[in-house]
Amino acid sequence: MTNALSRLLETRDWLLADGATGTNLFNMGLTSGDAPELWNEEHPDRIKKLYKFAVDSGSDLFLTNSFGGNASRLKLHNAGHRARELSRISAEIGREVADAAGRTVIVAGSVGPTGDIMEPVGTLSHADAVEMFHEQAEGLKEGGADVLWLETISAPEEFRAAAEGFALAGMDWCGTMSFDTAGRTMMGVTSADMVKLVEELPNPPIGFGANCGTGASDLLRTVLGFSAQGTERPVISKGNAGIPKYVDGHIHYDGTPELMADYAVLARDAGATIIGGCCGTMPEHLVAMREALETRPRQERPSLETIAAALGAFSSSKDGTEASDDGAAPRRNRRRRRG
Repeated sequence: MTNALSRLLETRDWLLADGATGTNLFNMGLTSGDAPELWNEEHPDRIKKLYKFAVDSGSDLFLTNSFGGNASRLKLHNAGHRARELSRISAEIGREVADAAGRTVIVAGSVGPTGDIMEPVGTLSHADAVEMFHEQAEGLKEGGADVLWLETISAPEEFRAAAEGFALAGMDWCGTMSFDTAGRTMMGVTSADMVKLVEELPNPPIGFGANCGTGASDLLRTVLGFSAQGTERPVISKGNAGIPKYVDGHIHYDGTPELMADYAVLARDAGATIIGGCCGTMPEHLVAMREALETRPRQERPSLETIAAALGAFSSSKDGTEASDDGAAPRRNRRRRRG
């Protein structure tokens, strides 16, 4: 355990991650459809401000502005050839901010999905996916990222390809998937499936978990699913700040700082070690989350009823791990076997 994140985890029983990237950048003037990664070069002051939002709000780690920085997604902006360079710049800015923080702050190199569907359903080959993830990983490594941070993945094939690409770069990593379809990812992965997937990798992540999805309640139900598998690996929880609503021409998330504070302690009590926010999570949310984690004592693992009462109803009646759709009891207390 030599990387900075592993060392920090040895001394703490929870870490506060960062909040939203897109929401904050849109508030700075980013236009829908533009590539945020181009701002690493065009507006480095704004990216530095984004990172400082997290650090100044108490985050122990923040993600770089490189989520869509792979060749496949950047080619839509005629910048596919700049994947490594733009990722490097995003990490360099992050390294500057973290080193000036006066405390240990982890620079996590954000890596999102390729945007393509992998074979045999789609056209993206495993080799090409590995190459894209490796290229981005090398850029983030050169820029000074402490670890890589795979996020918002739906397909297990893409998760495996990313892990292979990260291994080629010799980088430690964390990985999260988005469980946004009745407790499953868009490609059908359940919380139990993800635990099995992670443990079968030759280079498993430092921590794994869930981000984004439909709402904080649903995400915590997935976190409970991870914990039920008996995993000893740190679990990551990055939930959205409420539900998105279209208000005066803009997307607004209705989660208050008070709600996100409740979410943070429930996530900790549900078994998460690294806790942050995703879409809609602003600096004021992070401040409230940090204060709650520092001052509220640990409680017993929350029930689904407790989560729903605090954060709102679940978007579906199923958590994705049921044996069938005939009302069978959830299978959270035994490992799911894949046929």
